[in-house]
Amino acid sequence: MTEIRIHGRGGQGSVTMAELLAEAAYYSGLMSQAFPNFGVERRGAPVTAFVRLDGKFIRLRSQVYQPDYIIIQDASLVDGVDVFAGAKKGTTILINTKKPASYFKAPAGVRIKTIYATGLALEVIGRPIVNTILLGAFAGLIGTIKMAAVERVIKERFSGAIAQDNIAAARRGYEVINNN
Repeated sequence: MTEIRIHGRGGQGSVTMAELLAEAAYYSGLMSQAFPNFGVERRGAPVTAFVRLDGKFIRLRSQVYQPDYIIIQDASLVDGVDVFAGAKKGTTILINTKKPASYFKAPAGVRIKTIYATGLALEVIGRPIVNTILLGAFAGLIGTIKMAAVERVIKERFSGAIAQDNIAAARRGYEVINNN
């Protein structure tokens, strides 16, 4: 089973990203589940969402305590929230930041990948909405989620120009992470 934890702030689309990721995994032939965990429901407050992927039915219903992947939508959370909690040897952490991976101090055996999703979102969408950039980047990073499935779930969730902009954003994230 692959377990993923997503850290973001209210209003950044962390929960939407988790749902889209689980749906894209399903369309890629995996079983999946996605669910959020948040306290005060207000814009800007820390939010955590979880995703599980497996080739068989997932019965586990707890939070993700030792993730295989951690996605951090807002690098400022690194200083205020223990986003590396439970990271183990082999965990990969994807961080939205301008800073290089070497800037971050992660546990031994943990790999950090960075992508400036905010800049890419401003370039592609015109707004600092990073969830679909990171969704595409994560699909490229993990390899088991097909880009066609990512595009399909975005089309199902959004329509018109919003869908097309978000598909372009996901593709851009996919390209950048694979050339990084």
